[in-house]
Amino acid sequence: MTLPTMEQGFAIRVRGQVQGVGFRPFVWRLARAAGLRGDVLNDAEGVLIRLVAQDCGDFIAALRADGPPLARIDAIEAVPQVFAAMPEGFSIAASAGTGAETRVTPDAATCPECRAEIFAPGRRQGYAFTNCTHCGPRYTILRELPYDRARTTMAGFDLCPDCAAEYADPADRRFHAQPIACPACGPNLWYEAGGKEVAGDPVALAVAALKAGQVVAVKGLGGFHLACDAANARAVALLRARKRRPSKPFALMGTEAMIRAHATPSEACWRLLRDPAAPVVLVPARGTLPEDVAPGMRALGVMLPYTPLHHLLITAFGGMLVMTSGNLSGAPQVTGNDEARKALARFADGFLMHNREIARRLDDGVERAEPPMVIRRARGRVPGTLPLPPGFDAAPRVLAFGGQMKAAICLTKNGQAMVSQHLGDLDDAETALEYDRTLRDLAALFDHVPELAACDPHPGYRATVTAEGAGPPLIRVWHHHAHLASCLGDNLWPLDGGTVAGIVMDGLGLGPDGTIWGGELLLGDYTGFERLAHLAPAPLPGGDRASREPWRNALARLDQAGLSAVADRLFPDAPRDLLRQAVGAGVNAPRSSSAGRLFDAFAALAGFAGAQSYEGEAAMRLEAMARPAAPYPFDCRDGIIDPAPMFRAAAADLAAGRDRGDMAGAFHVGLARAFCAPARALVQGGRARAVALSGGVLQNAFLLRECLAALDGLPVLLHRQIPANDGGLAFGQALVAAAQHMAAAKSL
Repeated sequence: MTLPTMEQGFAIRVRGQVQGVGFRPFVWRLARAAGLRGDVLNDAEGVLIRLVAQDCGDFIAALRADGPPLARIDAIEAVPQVFAAMPEGFSIAASAGTGAETRVTPDAATCPECRAEIFAPGRRQGYAFTNCTHCGPRYTILRELPYDRARTTMAGFDLCPDCAAEYADPADRRFHAQPIACPACGPNLWYEAGGKEVAGDPVALAVAALKAGQVVAVKGLGGFHLACDAANARAVALLRARKRRPSKPFALMGTEAMIRAHATPSEACWRLLRDPAAPVVLVPARGTLPEDVAPGMRALGVMLPYTPLHHLLITAFGGMLVMTSGNLSGAPQVTGNDEARKALARFADGFLMHNREIARRLDDGVERAEPPMVIRRARGRVPGTLPLPPGFDAAPRVLAFGGQMKAAICLTKNGQAMVSQHLGDLDDAETALEYDRTLRDLAALFDHVPELAACDPHPGYRATVTAEGAGPPLIRVWHHHAHLASCLGDNLWPLDGGTVAGIVMDGLGLGPDGTIWGGELLLGDYTGFERLAHLAPAPLPGGDRASREPWRNALARLDQAGLSAVADRLFPDAPRDLLRQAVGAGVNAPRSSSAGRLFDAFAALAGFAGAQSYEGEAAMRLEAMARPAAPYPFDCRDGIIDPAPMFRAAAADLAAGRDRGDMAGAFHVGLARAFCAPARALVQGGRARAVALSGGVLQNAFLLRECLAALDGLPVLLHRQIPANDGGLAFGQALVAAAQHMAAAKSL
């Protein structure tokens, strides 16, 4: 009996975002070029390569250096292995096993090859669903894992012979591209108006409607957009009136040339705009578009076309389009065709539709390039995972429920964290239902059975109520501790990295003392914190109404500063006496150290009148008008940062007729220095190893730059991939819960 020949080689495990991105054909080409024998396959843990070789160092180096555009390698593990009778050549083997131990790839913007293809003669010319392994839909069409066509919303589209041949050829960029399609076998477009389909070229019909000043609902990757001509003031005003969105800035879409015509992006902005995630990027405006596109703002939120349909539509239209979420303000984005016909009929004059279903709702992401910051984590970033910091290797599986505003959830598993897409504010009933659906969806999709749950302690948060009924042992994480931990985790701060000084500025969050916090200097790490300084608390007259009506906060702060007469002059028609009586009696006037409400107060002093039509409007307008100026004074004693001197100085400037932009700048600079001075002292005194900046207020680029200037020379931790706002709370909650659980287990 002849024994099989035994050959020395390696089993190489590649973990990360390596499925559905063309990684196996990349390995196939690499191995064949090197004359190596073996095979490559997908399995539940990622990609497995079996290689006959005496050494694999150069091969692994090439894997890391030359991978496909959408691949993200977390780890490569090579184990020596002896093979019996390995066939000649190198092959792609059938997938093995099931499960969810590897990443799901986010949706990716159209690659250059596919973009060229839709504008060139050929069978995909003008085809709105062209894609390959380097681009196209992933997460928004996925129903369940493992990721193959039968488990996506492409399952009902049988491949034609030409597409089948591309799909089966490892040398083709469409090898195993699950959304592969062409006009002969894939989804199709049509245009509807007046409740029925209109004959003709759907894109041309949509363009004609847009040029006529109409609003068109456009079905995209993760939902519908409402589109109109961004250069047509009447069309923009019409969309605002219909959507009941009086002043919140609209997102815009255009080609690079169009963006250059209306904005001045830096090179960092261009890199972010061209990223496969294709987010909305905040860039300086030229002032060439109607003011109603982004009222009171110096920046525009712009994005490049990220699907073939968008490329065809923008090119045919020939100008910048408003592309805002297809929903009533505050409600979730519409995804289904029938849903769109019912929900968007009052907004849209026509519908550019298609018959590829959207498996899950995803808004456009919003990001800033300088300094880099994710403001809304959504399409293109989700469901990408982030590594947990060093020291969390033994962390339990955690499900963190986030907060009430900008809701998102976080799942941790196998040393990775997956922060969900932005879901919205849970005060909205439809958003709350979407939140519940997402909890079920992600648990099933990622095969996630939590050992631990984490939530905010606020008893009124819907996320907290949901967490309390979830089942696993529950750890409640204080709001601002979660903000601090999310910044630490975003920077991979080690579990044993020591304490940091955390400047946390946001709107509202419950503190351990039962009051509402929001302007804090903390000293802490993942396991705990101390509150060392904070804004002097002020009442919130009218409770929740103070968050919507900035003059209420101005009244409270001016009264505290001994400037009641100034408040009387500024707000002559407001019910001041009634509110003062309520504050004096402690009726519906909780005290808060909120930096967000301080911004509202100063914005009202500087001329912002009326109620806010969206969260943060007054603060955003204040930032937009601010110019560099000498700081207003704050009184900092015994851990209390008192803005009363600042208001007295500002009131004097107001009476003297000082420019409001200078006043806004002096406020920003003064606030930054008031918080950064004690934070610097903590680092220089050896009590803290770095300064972390977190909270939604610190999305303000002017304030953030002033903080960085005041902290020059110190190690400073900033948010980059996780939102500084409440969209990052779940990530921080998960880290705190895991750290506290591991610390408790270690102490036993």
